[in-house]
Amino acid sequence: MVEIPIFPLPDVVFFPETLLPLHVFEPRYRRMVADCLAGDRRLAVVMLRPGWEQDYHGRPPVYSVAGLGEIIHAEVLTDGRYNILLDGRVRVRLEDELTRELPYRVVRARVLTDGLPPEGLPALRERLATLRGVHGKLLEVMGQGHADVVGRLTVAGAGPGATIDRIVSAVVPDAAVRQRVLETLNVSERLDLATAALLELLALVAGAQGDDGAEEEGEG
Repeated sequence: MVEIPIFPLPDVVFFPETLLPLHVFEPRYRRMVADCLAGDRRLAVVMLRPGWEQDYHGRPPVYSVAGLGEIIHAEVLTDGRYNILLDGRVRVRLEDELTRELPYRVVRARVLTDGLPPEGLPALRERLATLRGVHGKLLEVMGQGHADVVGRLTVAGAGPGATIDRIVSAVVPDAAVRQRVLETLNVSERLDLATAALLELLALVAGAQGDDGAEEEGEG
């Protein structure tokens, strides 16, 4: 269990072993960043649940699983705002919100770990290769099919869970899907979710490009 400040944000899902740049401008979160920098530099980014607009300046509801990271770079601007870079470390489950004389929220959270299938990594290799293949095709269709892009997201030595997280973080725009992936500790199930999301996205992008080509041909 850890006690950690939380940064609730709309439509932002933060994965372990990814980087998240943030611009911090609200006074309460500027105070939070200052306190973090004076301490262990850790905070959790958690996505706000639907309906957060009604109580944004209070304690709006958040999802129970978040990404905990460390501030590895901080730039203080002249007006007190911050540009920070978070390095994702682990998933956490928010257990209890603590009462503190602070403008920001602090929770007690439990660190979560990935669960591999009983047969281990060999059972995932072929499906991981499929995910990487779909990811490569998606980048090509989007005009970003460079080997170095794929390499940075699936570096040698990265575990299967981290590989899945990095790919989803980089290319899946739907925050609800990203949150489901974050909450899925079983790596085999996470892999299925990620592959399905990328296949759906590939079909949408390819279909949209096909429609554009047909319209251009018709206009000619």
